[in-house]
Amino acid sequence: MIEIRYTKDHEYITVDENGIGTVGITNHAQEKLGDITFVEIPAPGKDVKQGEAAGVVESVKAASDVYSPATGTVLEINQALNEKPELVNSDAEGAGWFFKIKPANAADLDSLLDAAGYAKEIGA
Repeated sequence: MIEIRYTKDHEYITVDENGIGTVGITNHAQEKLGDITFVEIPAPGKDVKQGEAAGVVESVKAASDVYSPATGTVLEINQALNEKPELVNSDAEGAGWFFKIKPANAADLDSLLDAAGYAKEIGA
């Protein structure tokens, strides 16, 4: 079963059965940002730390940092976002993912919100 966890800064991470985490911004975040025009994501091989800026998402309204929900090394990036950043608007928690990491510490995930906790956080 794939587990999904959320940050209070509106990032998500899904972890598959191999322990690989897929990171992006939540649907709630993309709705607040409006039309996404550019996404800057860390290069494969870059080490990211939980809670630290790992990228930037720009929209017609604002530019916002994207914080890594876990510490680890970037394994893969979503190349499609270079040509089609609007994928984040159409499918934020699917095709609009930003990068994949192997979390260095499972405890990082335990500190994040589950779906019910995130829904409460955003008032849903």
